[in-house]
Amino acid sequence: MTNSNLNRAAVAALVDHTLLKPEATRADADAAVAEALDLGVHAVCLSPSMLPIDTGAARTCVVAGFPSGKHHSLVKAAEARFAVENGAQEIDMVIDVGTAVDGRYDEVFADVLTVREGVGPDALLKVIVESAVLLETIGDDGLARVCRKAVDAGANFVKTSTGFHPAGGASVRAVQVMREAVGPSIGVKASGGIRTAEFAAELIAAGASRLGLSGSRAVLEGFAE
Repeated sequence: MTNSNLNRAAVAALVDHTLLKPEATRADADAAVAEALDLGVHAVCLSPSMLPIDTGAARTCVVAGFPSGKHHSLVKAAEARFAVENGAQEIDMVIDVGTAVDGRYDEVFADVLTVREGVGPDALLKVIVESAVLLETIGDDGLARVCRKAVDAGANFVKTSTGFHPAGGASVRAVQVMREAVGPSIGVKASGGIRTAEFAAELIAAGASRLGLSGSRAVLEGFAE
């Protein structure tokens, strides 16, 4: 998407409107769905405990192994399968970041593959890699290698961040590295700390094809109609 195409509706079509706060209530989830439908976003991203829920015209996205990624792979797979069986079309799973930091890339592959096998071929699978941590520890090459392992294991998207890690969220550098690593046919989701239209536009220009936003309205209002 070029900058000339960055009108509000076009950007909204890239947004996963996100509610993952631990204190979120059912009323909060219903309000998030209503706001998502009003904004015309792509999906609503929720915790698995909010299922089942009717998200209307928006797709239902649910996290697995969130936010630490330290759950056993079989637990992540069961959580993701439960979500799909209860209406989720998209799963955002968190890898065990420590295995990536250790350079145990085959374990990253196995973790993602276990979830992919758990949800079957039809669910869209996004893999959260905590890019800020990986850039600090194993650098561009390590982040790229983790992303390629995720794709080899069946990921449809690689995603920067949970938004809960103190190392930080999305960055232009991370998106650039991830896009180059996975090529044009795999999605790159930027998430974590995206609060302005300007930053969102920079991330899209860098290669993001999806945005995870909790403050979707404020970001979208920065784009022209």
